[in-house]
Amino acid sequence: MTGFLIDGLPPTEADLRYLAIVNYGAYTSFRVDAGRVRGLDLHLARLHASAIELFGEAVGEDRLRDLMRLALGDRRDAWLRVSLFSREILPHSPSARGRPSVMIVVSPSPPPLAGRMRIQARTYVRDAAHLKHTATFPLIHARRVAREAGFDDALFADADGLISEGSLWNIGFLEGDCVVWPEAPMLEGVAEALISRGLAAVGLTERHAPVHLIDLDAFDAAFLCNSATPACPITAIGDHVFGAAPGRIDRLARAWSSNAPQPI
Repeated sequence: MTGFLIDGLPPTEADLRYLAIVNYGAYTSFRVDAGRVRGLDLHLARLHASAIELFGEAVGEDRLRDLMRLALGDRRDAWLRVSLFSREILPHSPSARGRPSVMIVVSPSPPPLAGRMRIQARTYVRDAAHLKHTATFPLIHARRVAREAGFDDALFADADGLISEGSLWNIGFLEGDCVVWPEAPMLEGVAEALISRGLAAVGLTERHAPVHLIDLDAFDAAFLCNSATPACPITAIGDHVFGAAPGRIDRLARAWSSNAPQPI
């Protein structure tokens, strides 16, 4: 069952009209298990930074937590999408500043994206790539085109082949026991941060470096990660096929799960 609240109340017709017409805002989404969330501190920090940048004023952590608990009600397990928007910001009057409204959608937790992925590389860099913003048309279009071409999803690289991120996920590469995270304009994912926090505990190291499509031969394996998918092997990017690394993929998943869930 899906729940849908704006500032703790059911949406009005005016709310829905605004949301249908204006696509300006930011969000974060995550799984709730037994009333707790892995990386909740990171999701809250994302919402804080996005609110300041896009609206000029933060919502406040206490209010966000109150609204999340209200939206969940007695549900202990769910998927939450927490979005920020302002009815005062319109195409002809974009300069309003103030605390944004908070829209929370509660739904059943989705399954992981896949057990493995074949990826099509596409030339694209997201606008304001550091934000998890609501302009999702290019992401959906990229996934659609990739699937029509026989792939599972799309990976973004710039005109010089510099790899950044996938449509709904971050990418990492394996170089022996070292995880290589691409350096490029992109959204810093919560799942990536959680894996990074837990790498030492599973005997892996990491580094950040620019990675180009012509560099793929340098890596043993590749994987993707997001809040619904802690670690999924990428079997191919275009014509480049990666070897299997099930042991190290399992260690990445353990690195993610080593982060204790935090109460809302």
